[in-house]
Amino acid sequence: MHDELTAVDIKKMQEEIDYRCTQLRPQLLAEVQRTREFGDLSENAEYKEAKREKNKNESRIRYLKNMIATAKVIKVSSKNDEVGLFDTVAYYIEEDDEVVERKLVTTLRQDSLKGLLSKESPLGKAIMGKHVGDRICVKVNDSYSYYIVIKKITKGEDDESIPISTY
Repeated sequence: MHDELTAVDIKKMQEEIDYRCTQLRPQLLAEVQRTREFGDLSENAEYKEAKREKNKNESRIRYLKNMIATAKVIKVSSKNDEVGLFDTVAYYIEEDDEVVERKLVTTLRQDSLKGLLSKESPLGKAIMGKHVGDRICVKVNDSYSYYIVIKKITKGEDDESIPISTY
């Protein structure tokens, strides 16, 4: 399955690749060479850490390049009265008797601690395309589901302010 990403997601990933290749990689290679000179490599903790950081950087570069190569680029559009990507949605959770507000984003930019909900999550899939007043069953897995009611939709746009996820 290909990840559905926006043009901004692709741009942000390419910027990170460029930074990691042109700025971070030379620094990490220099650190590996510097720590190699400390002596016996089997007992050289600084060298092992420098190699670990270098490999972590190379792994992230490969991951981002693969994401770009396999991505399906989508356009951000929805009707004014329905939930779409980058919209902020206030919804009532019946079983908790509370109203929660979340912004719907691509999977690459999700961050539950900041209220950024992936469109691929069970809740994201359930509310996409819905309208104010809709009562929706959110199926988390085969044994658990819950009901929500959409209270408010605040239209948003992909303004590059939301960073892509790190490791």
